[in-house]
Amino acid sequence: MKIARKAVVRARFADQVRFLGSVLRAPRSIGAIAPTSAETARLMASHIDLSSGLPVLELGPGTGAITQAILASGLPPERLHAIEYSASFCRLLREKFPGARFHQGDAFDLEATLAQRMGDAAPGRFDCVISGLPLLNFAREKRCGLLAMALSVLPVGRPFVQFSYGMMQPVPVDDPGIAVARSSWVLRNMPPARVWTYRRKA
Repeated sequence: MKIARKAVVRARFADQVRFLGSVLRAPRSIGAIAPTSAETARLMASHIDLSSGLPVLELGPGTGAITQAILASGLPPERLHAIEYSASFCRLLREKFPGARFHQGDAFDLEATLAQRMGDAAPGRFDCVISGLPLLNFAREKRCGLLAMALSVLPVGRPFVQFSYGMMQPVPVDDPGIAVARSSWVLRNMPPARVWTYRRKA
C-alpha cells in the first residue's frame, strides 16, 4: 500500500513539474499555476450523461486532471475525444489513458481539427464538451466563437462545461436562447474556481 501511494505521489509530482514547465514556456496558453483540482474535475465530469451513448469532447486536457475524472465517471475510454495543442502533452496523455482519443490541434477550431485527424470518422455529435482552456486569456470574439462551435456539436440542452477563476462569465452571452449557470466556488482549487455551463434552450 505504501509503495502504491508513493507511486501516485511521484506521478502527481511529475505532472506538476511538466505543467509548470509548460507555464514557463507559454504562460498565456496554460493560464493556471497548477493543474485543475480533483474536486473541480469531478464537478465538471458530473455533467456527463453516460446513458446518451454519445462521445464526450474535452478541450485542453493538459496533463489529464480533468481527463482522469471524466474516465472515472464510467465513460468508456473509446468514447472520449480530446483536443490538446501541445504535442508533448498529447504523447503523455496517450500513455496515461490508453484507449481514449487525443488529437493534437487547435481547440478554437475544433471541427477542422477533428476533420483533419479523423476525416469522415469524426463524430457529428457529442454528449457534452468539457473545457479546461484558459478562456479569459483570449479575446471576447475568440471565446464567443468557441462557444458557438461547441454548442453546434451538442444536442439541444446538453452542456458546454468550463471552469474559470474570474468573477464574470468566461464567455459573455447575450443570446436569450442560451442558458447559463454557475457552481459555487471550489475553494480547494488553486486558485479558487467555479464551473460554468452553457446550454441551448429547447
